[in-house]
Amino acid sequence: MAHTDPKLNKIEKLLDRFGNMAVEGFHYIALFVIGCMVIWSAGQTIFDIFTIKKVATIDDILLLFIYLELGAMVGIYFKTNHMPVRFLIYIAITALTRLLISDIQHDHKADMDLVIITGSILILAFAILVVRFASWKFPSVIRGKHQDKPIPNGKTPRPEEDELA
Repeated sequence: MAHTDPKLNKIEKLLDRFGNMAVEGFHYIALFVIGCMVIWSAGQTIFDIFTIKKVATIDDILLLFIYLELGAMVGIYFKTNHMPVRFLIYIAITALTRLLISDIQHDHKADMDLVIITGSILILAFAILVVRFASWKFPSVIRGKHQDKPIPNGKTPRPEEDELA
């Protein structure tokens, strides 16, 4: 809401700029902390595999894939200020797959839990299909954080593409 008083307009613009800077600063700090936590957790898992377990199980490998997806999600958000929902679904599928494998390894029998977990994975896979179709049919314009032009094809730029832009 614009005021007719020029002093109030100036104060409003100043406060608006300060608010935007505060939100942007919070995003950077929070993403940095989350990124550090992902690296720390992945490092701890790798350290435990090499020192305590001496062997990597499928659970450990799938856990590392979850860390990889979380790291990629943080990186994409840093670059584009856009959170791809697909990555959250991929993480959920990987986590459910890890649970499914663990359940099968420990129980060695089929039960209703396996059907529920498998059905959940199928629903999430279908959700990815729906999200992919929706983003293809109704693309959003994704811009780099410090660019006025859209990122080509709405995709996250590769480092070599960034240098060319």
